[in-house]
Amino acid sequence: MKRALIAAVLAAVSAPAWSQHSPHVAEIDRGADRIEQKVIAWRRDIYQNPELGNQEFRTSKLVADHLRSLGLEVRTGVGVTGVVGVLRGGKPGRVVALRADMDALPVTDLTGLPYASKTKAMWMGQETGVMHACGHDGHVAILMGVAEILAGMKDRIPGSVKFIFQPAEEGVPNDEVAGARRMVAEGVLQNPAPEAIFGLHLSSVLAAGRLGFRVGPAMASGDRLRIVVRGKQTHGARPWAGVDPIVVASQIVLGLQTIVSRQVDATLEPSIVTIGMIRGGNRENIIPDEVEMLGTVRAFNEDMRKDIHRRIRQTAESIAAAAGAKAEVSVFLGYDVTDNDAKLGERAATTLRAVAGGPNVVMIPKSTASEDFSAYQKVIPGFYFIVGARVKDLPPERWGANHSPLFQLDESVFKLGVRALANLTFDYIEGR
Repeated sequence: MKRALIAAVLAAVSAPAWSQHSPHVAEIDRGADRIEQKVIAWRRDIYQNPELGNQEFRTSKLVADHLRSLGLEVRTGVGVTGVVGVLRGGKPGRVVALRADMDALPVTDLTGLPYASKTKAMWMGQETGVMHACGHDGHVAILMGVAEILAGMKDRIPGSVKFIFQPAEEGVPNDEVAGARRMVAEGVLQNPAPEAIFGLHLSSVLAAGRLGFRVGPAMASGDRLRIVVRGKQTHGARPWAGVDPIVVASQIVLGLQTIVSRQVDATLEPSIVTIGMIRGGNRENIIPDEVEMLGTVRAFNEDMRKDIHRRIRQTAESIAAAAGAKAEVSVFLGYDVTDNDAKLGERAATTLRAVAGGPNVVMIPKSTASEDFSAYQKVIPGFYFIVGARVKDLPPERWGANHSPLFQLDESVFKLGVRALANLTFDYIEGR
C-alpha cells in the first residue's frame, strides 16, 4: 500500500502540466475511441483502391464528401487532385494547418492481406501494380478522423484549422511541379493563412505505439542527377581509334564518391551522391558514342547541397575532358530539407509526450529519405513526426519497410495518430 501511494504521488508530480489544465484532452480521447473503427475502415477502403500521383480522384472525392458532411468549407482540384477543408472555430484566433498525402506507389502488393490491392495502372509507359506501400492511406484516414473530432468541438476552438489532403508526394513520372510545391503555388497557405503546419508519417521501422521526431534538419533534400558522357564510337578491338565513354563514366562514378568522402566537411552534415543507373552500348565489341547515368543527391544543409551540385559538375566535366570526351551534367532540384522549426518542435514534443507517454516519444536519427512536406516549411514553421506502426509478431520474412511490396501497418496506432494531431492542433491554437 505504501509503495502504491508513493508511486501515485510521484506520477502526479511528474505528470505534465499540459495534461492537468487542458480540458480538451479527455474529449479528444473519447472521440478517438469512438471513431477508431471508422478510421480503420476508411484506411482499408483507400488501401484496396490505391491511386498514383495526380490520379487520386476516388480518394479526393471520399475526402471531400466527408469534410462537407462535417460542415467544413471545401475546395477541390488544388494541385490537380488536392482537397482543402477549413474548419472555423467558434472564437477568433490562430490558424493552423494539418497535412496528409494521398498517393500510392507503382508497387505490386505481395502482402497477402484480405484487403490487398489488385489495382494496376500505367507508370512510365509500363503496366504496374499499384499499392499503398508507404502508409499514405493511413495518413488520409487519420486526418479524416481528426477533422471529425475537431468539427464536433468547433464551438470551443479559438481559431481555424486548415486540413490539407495532398496529391503526388511520391512525385510524377515527369519534371512538372507537383505535390506540395504545386499546392503552395496555387495558394494552399493563403485565405486563411496558417501560422504553422503539422504532419505525420506512419513507419514500419519504428515499433508500434512509439512517436519519433527530430528538431532541425530531419530528412534530407533529394535531387535527381543525369550525366551524359559523349565519346567517339569505335570497334571494341581498336579502342585507340575512338573515345570510350564507358571507361570515362566509370571514372566519373568513382570521382563523384570523393566529393562526399574527401571534399565536403563531413563533420557538418552527412551527404550522399549515388549513381543508380548506367546505360550505354548495345553490343560487346562496339564502344558506343555515349553513356547515360542517373543518380540521386542527398544533403541536410542548403549551402552544402549547392556546393555538392557545383562539385558534381566540375568533377564530371574535368574527368571527361581529360579523356577527350564531354560530360553534360543536369541536376533536377527535388525536395528541400525537411527542417523542423526549433521553437515549434520543442512545444510539439511536450504535447507528444503527454499523448503517448514520455518513454514512448523518442528522438530519431536523421533520415536520408526525402519528404515534400518541406515545401510548406519553406513558407511557415512546420513540424513533421513519425508514428511507429510496425506489426507486432510478424515473421521476419514477411516484414517490409516503407516502399516494400510487403509493407504492412499495425492499425492499432491510428488512434494514437488521431490523438497526436488533434492535441497538437489545440495546444498550438491555445498557445500552450
